[in-house]
Amino acid sequence: MPLQRRRRGREFRVRVGAGTAALALLAGCAGAGGTSFGGGDALNVLMVNNPQMVELQKLTKEHFTKKTGIKVNFTVLPENDVRDKISQDFSNQAGQYDIATISNFEVPFFAKNDWLHPLDEYARQDTAFDQNDVLKPLRDSLTAEGKLYGEPFYGESSFLMYRKDVFAEKGLTMPAKPTWQQVADLAAKADGAQRGMKGICLRGLPGWGEVIAPLTTVVNTMGGTWFTEDWKPQLTSPEFKKATKFYVDLVRAHGEAGAPQSGYAECLNNMTQGKSAMWYDATAGAGSLESADSPVKGKIGYVPAPVERTASSGWLYTWAWGIQKASKKSDDAWKFISWASGKEYESLVGETSGWANVPAGKRASTYANPQYRKEAAAFADVTELAISSADPRNPGTQPRPVPGIQFVGIPEFTDLGTKVAREISAAIAGRQSVDEALAASQKLAEKVAKEYR
Repeated sequence: MPLQRRRRGREFRVRVGAGTAALALLAGCAGAGGTSFGGGDALNVLMVNNPQMVELQKLTKEHFTKKTGIKVNFTVLPENDVRDKISQDFSNQAGQYDIATISNFEVPFFAKNDWLHPLDEYARQDTAFDQNDVLKPLRDSLTAEGKLYGEPFYGESSFLMYRKDVFAEKGLTMPAKPTWQQVADLAAKADGAQRGMKGICLRGLPGWGEVIAPLTTVVNTMGGTWFTEDWKPQLTSPEFKKATKFYVDLVRAHGEAGAPQSGYAECLNNMTQGKSAMWYDATAGAGSLESADSPVKGKIGYVPAPVERTASSGWLYTWAWGIQKASKKSDDAWKFISWASGKEYESLVGETSGWANVPAGKRASTYANPQYRKEAAAFADVTELAISSADPRNPGTQPRPVPGIQFVGIPEFTDLGTKVAREISAAIAGRQSVDEALAASQKLAEKVAKEYR
């Protein structure tokens, strides 16, 4: 396996380097969210366009640059686009970006290819940052071969969010630990409870980090897996089919309008605007739903990710900061990271935007903070439990070849997952059956699996 994994790493480097020209065009079309490189001593940061990242962008000049003198130029892109651009830039090691938002998925491969600057020495010397305060599941997930390569901006698992007021009006009761069948029954009853409201919002947007993430947790808890321990693809197995048909049928019958184009951002908007009675997705969404200016603040209930055959099914994920190995500004980059992922920044957000909007899920001190616990009381405990219960090495009912809950921990999954996502999204759109989608997906998975067997 070690020789094989080294071969896969080399292939990954070649593959992601091939699309640089296309991504350069994408960067040129980034519009208001595009890069404004300042040269000199400015840091260039490439990050995903999640709401809490956008908030960071707004606060940086006044609260970081003013204090340190370090200017920061941000490139902010949607999730699918930013993943591609990060892979291209870091694989080429041109140093265009000093820092990027990476996840616990990328860290092992980026580290193996020597694309990241180790952070251990910085974390040890910066005692104010308090590395031991970072939750252990996240510390472990951002460590590869004994070295730390990322610091979390926020950590997340997944859970079910629902409109308490709507459920009360309809006489519906949400179980403390729902099954997926119970969720489907509730979605049918809540559908149309208010004008324009659908029973549930589930991602349908193509992308390995979009529809594939929640779908794979459903597959896990219903007894399925992408690959057996000896690398046999299982996308046409009865368990995988059952889970996928359940997911597709549910979103088609009671899900949001435009589901094949709906991802995290769209479902968050739907829930905020009262267009969905339930939403299964990232725990990070709760901060936006409970922010001071949210029209649904105080109306949402939160329960663990629905299950069937497993005790829990929430995923484990973190958007974290990584420093490109080729960056000439690693010292300044650490100063930014230690601020953006530190306790000081959490306090800043708490004071300016409300404690419920703090990028949480990463520090033990956050969950011990009385101010945070008061404002995030609706979801804090459920989130902390979900993160601590997530087990990337054993997320289902059968052994896996590599760790991963909502993804398969191999570099090829970015391509495989995205291609499979297109097939699933097409089934959600009604352009093909689930059987047809999974038959095509099985062939794609077989091509990947044969390289590991």
